Amino acid sequence: MVKKVFVSLALAFAGGVVVSKIMAARRQAKEAAPTGEKLTNWAGNLTYSTPQIFFPATVEEVRSIVKRCAKLRALGSRHSFNTIADSEENLISLQNLNKVVALDKKAQTVTVEAGMRYGELAELLHEEGYALPNMASLPHITVVGACATATHGSGIQNGNLATSVSALEFVNAAGELVTMSRKEDGDVFKGAVVALGGLGVVTKITLDLVPAFNMTQVVYRNLPMRALKDHFEEIMSVGYSVSLFTHWQDQNINQVWIKSKAEGKVSGTLTPEFFGATLATLKLHPIEDQSPVNATDQLGEVGRWYERLPHFKMGFKPSAGAELQSEYFVPFRYAYEAMTAIESLHQQIAPHLFVSEIRAIQADDLWLSPQYKQTTVAFHFTWKQDVAAVMQLLPLLEEKLEPFEVRPHWGKLFTMAPKALQARYERLEDFKQLLQQHDPEGKFRNKFLAHYLY
Repeated sequence: MVKKVFVSLALAFAGGVVVSKIMAARRQAKEAAPTGEKLTNWAGNLTYSTPQIFFPATVEEVRSIVKRCAKLRALGSRHSFNTIADSEENLISLQNLNKVVALDKKAQTVTVEAGMRYGELAELLHEEGYALPNMASLPHITVVGACATATHGSGIQNGNLATSVSALEFVNAAGELVTMSRKEDGDVFKGAVVALGGLGVVTKITLDLVPAFNMTQVVYRNLPMRALKDHFEEIMSVGYSVSLFTHWQDQNINQVWIKSKAEGKVSGTLTPEFFGATLATLKLHPIEDQSPVNATDQLGEVGRWYERLPHFKMGFKPSAGAELQSEYFVPFRYAYEAMTAIESLHQQIAPHLFVSEIRAIQADDLWLSPQYKQTTVAFHFTWKQDVAAVMQLLPLLEEKLEPFEVRPHWGKLFTMAPKALQARYERLEDFKQLLQQHDPEGKFRNKFLAHYLY
């Protein structure tokens, strides 16, 4: 079935796709009409400011919308927890642009439309013998939205998801279709990948691929935090992807998730003890009081890469659902010191937390990536949905992490002062010049970008 999809794509591009004038007119009317209802983000903590939301189904429709809107922001899977994608005037949802455009087996790349989600793409790729180098915890998010905010998975030798981008196509403020690539545009391309939606409306994106592979996942319980003092890098390097889950109580890491490439198709012997932690014998959810049914399989069972790299399965409700999230990155050399600084707030943090996750991400050269020139450790917080309490806690966390050159996740909750944030990005002025080139009047600039970048 999947192979037929790619064959159909090839035939469509070779022969062209004919659309009747009647269907084109109906589609134009649909994309031009606002919904009349405001949307919320995935978690429900944010209602977008305008009901004026367009749903184009073609690139030409995107260009038409961009040309006639004075202000516009693009929506992906709406998984951001802050107002980075919000607009008070016009929003454009790319959910109908969700097809695979091309699989280039010679170059080992895939090009997809902007509404494609990781979970949908992964299965198609695997059937063709390919894989993505990494995935985030949730396969439900869109490729373009994740890359635009430098969202990531885990792995001290793995870059964030944006590092796989080799080319992109976007509509700039004038409605022009612009293509950029790593090969043709060099350093400037490094500024265009993590663009926070400010460069234009991305319509297509090309990703580097690797040969498909199998993986196993094992979980260890109750790792003493003190084991990380002398073994942080060793522990974070033990698998292809490693995640530490904690409630910041009792100086304990509740769960260690280790995802490893599988040699062959048979599960190997599992080590019963790991730096003082013990091997789990039942499947677990990162939030221990929740059912593991929607978590990816564990216990060393061999599975496809896309069935192990995320924490959650595509067909189920991800994570806790009604939650808030924030995340902070510090250079890896500060990993243990930063962890102990956070742990000192355990009494304030624990009552408001579902779970916290600690991961590592490799350095890259993308201008607005939190990993720009530095391998980082990420401290992620999945909060209970008490906005007032969480927003009071974040300044305390940020104060504790300030000595460690902290950078927040662009799409999650934070309260850092703009000047402090701007000081963390040495290519920020270059990035703003790039925005000026493609959006001189600030069509794609909303309150979030105006506040934090300008």
